[in-house]
Amino acid sequence: MVYQARTVSSSSSSPRAAHKASTSHRAPKRGQNAPKGPKKRTNRKKGLWWKILLGVLGGLLAIGIGLFTYLYVTTDIPQPEKVAIAEKTTVYYNDGTTEIGSFSEQNREIIDCSVLPDYVGNAIVASEDRSFYRNGGIDIMGMARALYNNLTTGSRQGGSTITQQYAERYYLGDTTSYSGKIREAILAMKIANSQDKQQVLCNYMNTIYLGRGAYGIQAAAKAYFGKEAKDLTVDEAAMIAGIIPAPSMWDPAVNEAQAKSRFTRVIGIMREDGYITGQQASEAKFPETKPVSVSNDLAGPNGYLLTTVENELVASKAFTKDELETGGYKIVSTLDPNMQKIMQTVGDDRPEGMPESIQVGGIALDQKTGSVKAIYGGSDYLKHQLNNATQANFQPGSTMKPFGLLGAAMDDVNFNTMFNGNSPERFETTPGTWAEVPNALNMSWGTINLKQATANSVNTVFMNVNQHLTPKKFAQIAHDAGITGDIQEDTLYNILGINSLTVWDLAQGHSTIANDGTKNTLHIVDRVLKGDKEMYKPDLGTKQVFDANDCQLVQNAMLGTTQYGTAAGTAATLGRQVAGKSGTANDETAASFVGYTPSLMNVWAIWNPGENGESQIVPEFAGYGVSSTGYPSHLFTEFMAQALAGQPAETFATPVDNGKIGGPNGDWGLGGQRYVPNTNNGTQQQQQNEQQQESQNKQESGDSNTSNESSNSGDAKQNEQQQTTPENTKSPEQSQPENGNTNGNSGGGTGGNNGGNNGGSNSGDSGNGGNQNGNTGGNNGSQNNTGNGEQTQR
Repeated sequence: MVYQARTVSSSSSSPRAAHKASTSHRAPKRGQNAPKGPKKRTNRKKGLWWKILLGVLGGLLAIGIGLFTYLYVTTDIPQPEKVAIAEKTTVYYNDGTTEIGSFSEQNREIIDCSVLPDYVGNAIVASEDRSFYRNGGIDIMGMARALYNNLTTGSRQGGSTITQQYAERYYLGDTTSYSGKIREAILAMKIANSQDKQQVLCNYMNTIYLGRGAYGIQAAAKAYFGKEAKDLTVDEAAMIAGIIPAPSMWDPAVNEAQAKSRFTRVIGIMREDGYITGQQASEAKFPETKPVSVSNDLAGPNGYLLTTVENELVASKAFTKDELETGGYKIVSTLDPNMQKIMQTVGDDRPEGMPESIQVGGIALDQKTGSVKAIYGGSDYLKHQLNNATQANFQPGSTMKPFGLLGAAMDDVNFNTMFNGNSPERFETTPGTWAEVPNALNMSWGTINLKQATANSVNTVFMNVNQHLTPKKFAQIAHDAGITGDIQEDTLYNILGINSLTVWDLAQGHSTIANDGTKNTLHIVDRVLKGDKEMYKPDLGTKQVFDANDCQLVQNAMLGTTQYGTAAGTAATLGRQVAGKSGTANDETAASFVGYTPSLMNVWAIWNPGENGESQIVPEFAGYGVSSTGYPSHLFTEFMAQALAGQPAETFATPVDNGKIGGPNGDWGLGGQRYVPNTNNGTQQQQQNEQQQESQNKQESGDSNTSNESSNSGDAKQNEQQQTTPENTKSPEQSQPENGNTNGNSGGGTGGNNGGNNGGSNSGDSGNGGNQNGNTGGNNGSQNNTGNGEQTQR
């Protein structure tokens, strides 16, 4: 900079000139004249960078033009018959090789569009691409808008014209990627430049997927209206055109409201754009469609499996129904082929005399992972399309009680706390409303603890428990466990399972307790593949929602159900520890059983809907009790015996009950009272019952029969032989059930081990004691050893 200044000065013609040059200006201000030289040099550098940048951009543009030219020249325009038809999506068992079935029966017919009325094609233009007759095959603004939404919301939008959608059919399966969209756009431009609009529209109409397995307008006309496409009315054409974006989900048979909304939109646009007259628009009426023809791929039980898989994936938002039916995916389910075969066989095997109206639903799962191993949705999907495992509702009854028991553990209540188990007892069931609540068969159990009340399903004890919990907290515990169905929060009766659920929902809730308080979302899909690429894995939502020890206390109490309670003998039959709970709906309209080992859960339910879906009483059939409640536990035993064959017996964890007798404030049950002396039975029986829960594998399968040999003796020896029921805690005047079993211990309250075997018409969920011929009831067949006659009526 100094050198430049001196050069300027030396160029003056004389010293005077130099002096004038140096004195004719004021001293330069800082930042004014001095930096002039450097600024010029900086500008030169900026100019150089701009040149470099422009050169790079020019080079990239030249490369892009060259690539575009190459792709444009080498891209062939496909004929309609060569456009890719969807690949079938196939579902497999968990081994990944044994096929269950495929989605969507495919049907395509290519026709000469000259026979079609103009309004057929115009309806499609109105629905999908109003600028079709004016655009050059692609919609730049639409693509830019879709790109922005994809980047900012993670959605997948196409911004496609009719021409682009036709091109997409050719590259089916690849156009969700950006490279696929580029190829689609190039093909669309070439099609637009080489084919007239009518030819493009015809090719589109011959290849577009329109739902019900139909590809093309001809197949769709037959699927929805049973006629040729040339015979479609304006209304029928508008209906089909309206559902193009999501034909399976907007099918009038699936979502009539959405189909009607789309129909109205198309009719309105057709009138605005001059395709139909105002009178035609005003006279337009939504057309009636044919009933959906179910694909033969869904025949038999496979339909329940395939639709459950599909529904789970659609609900996950990872796929649409149309994508699954046309995308050529490989779906590996969690279903075990052997367990599914056993489940289907057990559910289909209906005993003689079982009314045809009775519905059966079942599920088996690994509670540690939430993986569903088998479901029983029905015998034939084509005949009965309501899935009895995932969709049909029933009242679960007392299978809801364990959630109340868990609430007691959470509130620091020791399970040895004593309660009044007599029947009936008076409760304020809703604010200001009082009612007498009975036990099953109106049986009085005297003073019993929570373990005994669970095993024998004593209603009055659990109503008392719910008084302390509150119905709102009970409902919250059930929901926290994973149950999604509605549970009333304003009535004590909610602990008795008065709100209808599905088998799946009930299993979801119990699986959390069975998994020591860790909730895993039940799922039937393990993964989805496209070629070698994994497209989907389920989100299990694994979360610890309850204390492990609290849940283990509930499991431990439920062991009594299968040892000496309402499902007595089940554990001995299976030769392993089994936690269980039986339930009967209000007014005996349904019955259910939830049971599990440490690694496998199995749930069954039966109910009896009328012709119009109304609830009906489940009648006695095949010797299964007054309310047939023994049948679900029979199904459980049949399934588990085969599913666990050859597997080692597992044992449940041993929990520590650090709760307080009577609860933290001493006001639960009978307060701090632990045992009630009984002159007939003493405390020895109570201790034996608890020991039996902890060591059920040592129980002899025939120990209950000894009750019939000395049913009236009432001595300690007899009690040792029976090893059962809460009768031990009753005072002398309470020793017989209130419903009057004259044989006392063997047929009534202490007939627990064998009461379920009585085979009579009054098998009871709360003690198996309804048979008035107690001495002989135990010899009428082991088929009823899980009889449950519980009544949860209000």
